[in-house]
Amino acid sequence: MSALLGSAFIVVLVIVAISLFLHFVPLGLWISALAAGVNVGIFTLVGMRLRRVPPSNIVLPLIKANKAGLTVHVNQLEAHYLAGGDVDKVIDALIAAHRAEIPLPFERSAAIDLAGRNVLEAVQMSVNPKVIETPLVSAVAKNGIELKVKARVTVRANIDRLVGGAGEATVIARVGEGIITTVGSTDDHRDVLANPDFISHTVLNKGLDSGTAFEILSIDIADVDVGRNIGAELMTDQAEAEKRIAQAKAEERRAMAVAQEQEMRAFTQEMQAKVVESQADVPKALAVALKEGRIGVMDYYNMNNVLADTQMRETIAKAGPVETSTAPKTDEPKNR
Repeated sequence: MSALLGSAFIVVLVIVAISLFLHFVPLGLWISALAAGVNVGIFTLVGMRLRRVPPSNIVLPLIKANKAGLTVHVNQLEAHYLAGGDVDKVIDALIAAHRAEIPLPFERSAAIDLAGRNVLEAVQMSVNPKVIETPLVSAVAKNGIELKVKARVTVRANIDRLVGGAGEATVIARVGEGIITTVGSTDDHRDVLANPDFISHTVLNKGLDSGTAFEILSIDIADVDVGRNIGAELMTDQAEAEKRIAQAKAEERRAMAVAQEQEMRAFTQEMQAKVVESQADVPKALAVALKEGRIGVMDYYNMNNVLADTQMRETIAKAGPVETSTAPKTDEPKNR
């Protein structure tokens, strides 16, 4: 019984040892590399395991590059993988560039990949240019008419400027700025409608691809629509603003006039109250004057007559002039 247990234990140890050996020594991958004519040592594969680099991620792209006629070393691929790059995509980009006869060394391809750009897409764009469609750009001509322009920009990737070059957003922004400047310098919007190519040539000659990762091949105006009359709207808004200012000033003057009127009314009421108070003192003063003999009875009557005459004249003046007929009188025939 103990012999059987010992044999089983030995078998388990052998299986574990073989599993560990096959894990650290990928024999199948090593045989595939030898069959493809790629010289990769067995100890190199073991070192990749120890450095936590999956050997398949290095050997398979290396076989692909070797079959494509590229000269790439294991250390280059492993270093790029450890730096966080995509080894398979870099090799695909090198093969595509080699087939298209585009000069692209491994170091530049790796740098482009590590910069966060899709190096394979960049190579494909170098062979097959990409069309970027700008959003609807609103521009206003000098006569105040708004034009809505949409353009299509044909670009080709510039591999030499992929590292550190601006992207598609910068190209779109520059093209939009060029459209606004070109339309804004036009005297009449109908000139742009009659010749949209004027925008394309003007914008293309500005060198908008400077400092970008692309080379602009052409700028084509896809659509031009007439928008609002911005000049008329601005004049209307200005007139409305001036109208509101005038209304505010008129309201201010009216408020001041009302305040002055109320002030004068209060002053008049105050003066009328003083006059009434003074008139109430007149009979007392007359009584005192008559009693003390400073005025006589005839003087009092004469004063009353003057007051009555003045009152009569005021009444006649308020009634207006009396109309008198100036037509000549004719003798009416007597009835017989």
